[in-house]
Amino acid sequence: MKIMEIEGGRELSGTIRISGAKNATVALIPAAILTDEEATICNVPEITDTDALCDILKLLKVNVNRASESLVIDPRAMENTEIAEIFSKKLRASYYFMGALLGKFKKAVMYFPGGCSIGARPIDLHLKGFEALGAKITVEKNKYIVEADELKGANIYLDIASVGATINIMLAAVKAKGTTIIDNAAKEPEIVNVATFLNNMGAKIVGAGTSTIKIEGVEHLNKCFHEVIPDRIEAGTYIIIGALCGKYFKVDNMIPEHVDSLLSKLEEMGVKLEIGTDYVMILERNNNLKATNIKTAVYPGFPTDLQQPFTVLLTQAHGKSKVNETIWENRFMHVPYLKELGADIVVKNQTATIIGPTELKGSSVVATDLRAGAAMVATGLKASGTTTITNVEHILRGYEQIIEKLTNVGAKITLKEI
Repeated sequence: MKIMEIEGGRELSGTIRISGAKNATVALIPAAILTDEEATICNVPEITDTDALCDILKLLKVNVNRASESLVIDPRAMENTEIAEIFSKKLRASYYFMGALLGKFKKAVMYFPGGCSIGARPIDLHLKGFEALGAKITVEKNKYIVEADELKGANIYLDIASVGATINIMLAAVKAKGTTIIDNAAKEPEIVNVATFLNNMGAKIVGAGTSTIKIEGVEHLNKCFHEVIPDRIEAGTYIIIGALCGKYFKVDNMIPEHVDSLLSKLEEMGVKLEIGTDYVMILERNNNLKATNIKTAVYPGFPTDLQQPFTVLLTQAHGKSKVNETIWENRFMHVPYLKELGADIVVKNQTATIIGPTELKGSSVVATDLRAGAAMVATGLKASGTTTITNVEHILRGYEQIIEKLTNVGAKITLKEI
């Protein structure tokens, strides 16, 4: 088991370069099997989620080569093999193979995916979309068999603007006969990135990034080269850390427009920012931050994935702040650990009330999920003394070289095996 030890209370200064987006990468890798030739994806982050998806590719006899930050994926010799639970449970995004395999072979067999335990995460919308395209769904305990004699375009309305369902239906529909229209589609930048990748291969997708996506089915997808967009959640996490501990702290190689909702809240609180075309810099620490309220929402609203680290910043604001979580019901699992370190927080009916500022003191905490782990890192950097984080595998799933990046700007963090 790995643990992370952080000596807090240090001022951070320097530049952190943002990696490729985890939430795009985990969809792009399964999408690559749809090509009839080979696909090269660059700016791929070295995280354990990437490794887990590559393991599934190898199971399917897909040829995968990694060179620096690029993956070359050649599915010409692939076999449509059942994806066993040992592979699917490693991450929730394994479910994208369901749509990709259905689109390519008209059949997918895999076990229910895993991932962080942040609340009920059914895949009903995905399955309804597959059924609308002509697939039959059979469930055997926790194994799904999705198959069709033929996939035909359909009009599909999503009851919830789900990122996963939007992407999975796109993957299944790109080679379906006729036209598919997804209404109430999710608008996240990662969806645009996946649609661009598919279009680079020869797909005909328009409307990605809006609430209506139109897909004209094609028979052949060709060779392509594609770049993963910068990770807006990683960028947001480091910007929050900069607001907590930074001075002349630059977050580089990012798209500031992707985190507009965060930046507007930080400016409202009094964080001194310089916003460039591809960077955000925290100019100095403000010890008189103002309290504020946030409500998580689908893009372009405030991201649920930044709610947990942002809560840490609110413990240092003067007055009463409220955080209303509308996406996941178990997204306050970091709060008991924040309270152990000195935070004044009460959670009731999916709303956390934070009274600040409070002094944070290092202690032993647990990364209960990926973004809670990011919150624990942010807390440890701000707190006095030493903070020890267990279950750090969650953190390593989504943040490439997090220890090296933070060490380079002045943090003192060590990763230990116990």
